[in-house]
Amino acid sequence: MSLGSKKNSGKPGDGGVVLLLGGRSEIGLEIASRLAPGRTIVLAARRSTELTAERQALLGAGASSVDCVEFDADDLDSHEKLLRSVVETHGPLSVAVLAFGILGDQARAERDARHAVAVVHTDYVAQVGVLTHLATLLREQGSGRIVVFSSVAGVRVRRANYVYGSAKAGLDGFASGLGDALHGSGVSLLLVRSGFVIGRMTEGMSQAPMSSTPAQVADAVVRGLHRGASRVWVPGRLRPVFFVMRLLPQAVWRRMPR
Repeated sequence: MSLGSKKNSGKPGDGGVVLLLGGRSEIGLEIASRLAPGRTIVLAARRSTELTAERQALLGAGASSVDCVEFDADDLDSHEKLLRSVVETHGPLSVAVLAFGILGDQARAERDARHAVAVVHTDYVAQVGVLTHLATLLREQGSGRIVVFSSVAGVRVRRANYVYGSAKAGLDGFASGLGDALHGSGVSLLLVRSGFVIGRMTEGMSQAPMSSTPAQVADAVVRGLHRGASRVWVPGRLRPVFFVMRLLPQAVWRRMPR
């Protein structure tokens, strides 16, 4: 499997372990490949025994070791034990990347309450649980960086994908507040607001303007880590675009596509 360019493969932070929560994520694996040289990478995902290809790709990118651990984002009670087990086994976390989530089916969610709740549970509730435990753990060690993926879908929620967008809006607000709460603790949070990303998650969908690839998102994230940023828009020109879009009348906004 190709993980793209590793031109930004320096080591932000103080060294240590990189934890990828969502071990099959295309974006997450691209980020891990750029951070891999000389590091321990921990891939956390369901069916973790089936991550052989991902593990080999990261070893090929220069990781000193790659461990695969079982992680079910929707099993809230398992989060703290998993995170502490990773630290006990491998040592302090340098970077934790939350790259799990689902897009869901908007049409189905509008008539199937269980599906709507499932999307919000994975994309918001589970993220809140992981982030809260991570913040506690990293405060205890006095260092570390957290990468959280919001979306322009949550900047102003659109009718075309309001279930997914509402979860991202909630996550954006929670992560923004958590980042402020972590200020001065030695721990920091990088909030990534990306547009449409071409990949498995969006396969079969019409490509939106200003789309990015997983490799482009990863490049922007690693640059943000190196410069100590708290926010990254991908691509960067989406930031002024959405400043304007927030001002559109609701009658116009409700007709906006995904």
